[in-house]
Amino acid sequence: MMTRHQSRQEAFCLLFEKSFSDMTLEEIIEGATETRDLQPNEFTMQLAQGTVDHVEELDALNWKLSRISKVSLAILRMAAYELMYVPQVPINVTVDEAVELAKQYAGEDEYAFINGVLGAVIRDMDPQMKDKKAK
Repeated sequence: MMTRHQSRQEAFCLLFEKSFSDMTLEEIIEGATETRDLQPNEFTMQLAQGTVDHVEELDALNWKLSRISKVSLAILRMAAYELMYVPQVPINVTVDEAVELAKQYAGEDEYAFINGVLGAVIRDMDPQMKDKKAK
């Protein structure tokens, strides 16, 4: 059984690959299933597909796309999706997981940048959504 952390890592890898390809998420998953035995669980699929489905809205959250590495952008998009559309996951868990992914996959100081950007996303969130996620 895959942990939520592992699910986020898998979703991040799919989203990162998508940032270099015109393939659909389904095609990327099919390729990953064949080449690296990916077996995405429901949470992986929710994060990856939800992020892809809402990418325009997520990118409108006021970050400069040209100045963000593809790794950080994939992490930010996924974490912002989780903050905005997955109410059962507490805010602090989402941010902590994003920071951990950044420490593992991004440049040396990018985790602090990701933490700061997600802090701004949280400040701009609907107060009712913040209340739901805090419980």
